[in-house]
Order: sequence, then structure tokens, then C-alpha cells
Amino acid sequence: MTRSAAREIAIQLGFAATGAGEDPTAAVEAFFEPEHYASLAAEDELYSERPSKKDLDFIRRSVAGVAERREELDGLIGRYARGWRTERISRSAAAILRQAMYEILYMPEVPDAASMDEAVELAKGYEDAEVVAFINGVLGGFYRGEVSHADAPAPQESALDASPEDKDE
Repeated sequence: MTRSAAREIAIQLGFAATGAGEDPTAAVEAFFEPEHYASLAAEDELYSERPSKKDLDFIRRSVAGVAERREELDGLIGRYARGWRTERISRSAAAILRQAMYEILYMPEVPDAASMDEAVELAKGYEDAEVVAFINGVLGGFYRGEVSHADAPAPQESALDASPEDKDE
């Protein structure tokens, strides 16, 4: 399984657990029960391969971490969502933004550019072009405002122009 697939599963699980008011850890464990997970492959190619131990760890850490830091992440989204009212941001766009911001802030082993680029690529599968551009802009502003340092090279200015070599698969 690619990191991209693991990331998409983490976003979907976090989205579902939050929407249902479930404990994120319990939701992940129930989701990966062998019978349940096997039944999903017929519905979506994303689930055709079972995650490796490393991918499963990434998914667990992401879902739990995003849930634990949701208030902080939502505050950052609100701060950098210039020109958009918070209630206008779709639940899927917010889930994608939370995941990317969490990775950038709390998963140093994941390259920042990969987190941002993958967020934009995933958004293309769930949102229209205006929302994809919005996600790109929020993440760019967030990175410049919260993360970038004068002595560190910034990720590409536009994740929309990223080359496939920049992704962490």
C-alpha cells in the first residue's frame, strides 16, 4: 500500500469517526477487522490491499492525533481560510486540511511538501477546482505563517504544480 492510500484511508476514517461521534481508536480497530476490511475491497479499490504494519501505524497515529488536536487544527484552518466563512468549508475539505496540518506539525518523518501535495491531490477526488485551490491556498498560508523558517527551504509554492517525484509513496 502506498503512503497516499494510507493517508486517504486515515482521512476517511477520521471523517467517519468524527461524523458518528465515535472514539477514533475504536473506529480504526473495528474498520480493520479482517472480515469487515475484506468486504470493502469489492466496493472500492482503495481497500484492495491490506495496510502493512507501518501503514497501519501511520493510519492509527493520524486518526488519533487529528482527533486529539482537532480544536487546534480547526483554529489554524479558520486563521488561514481568508475569504471563506468557516461554515462554507465542506467536511471533506476540513478533514483533508486537518490531516495535512497534523502531519506537518506532528509527524516530522513525513516531508512537509509531501503532506501538502498529497492533500491537494486527494482533494481533487472529492472537491471541485475552487475548493482544491482553496485547500492549496490555506496550506500555503499555514506553512508560511506557522512553519517556514528563514534557513529552511519552503515546499513548492503551488502544490498544484508538484511533480510526482515529490510525493512520498
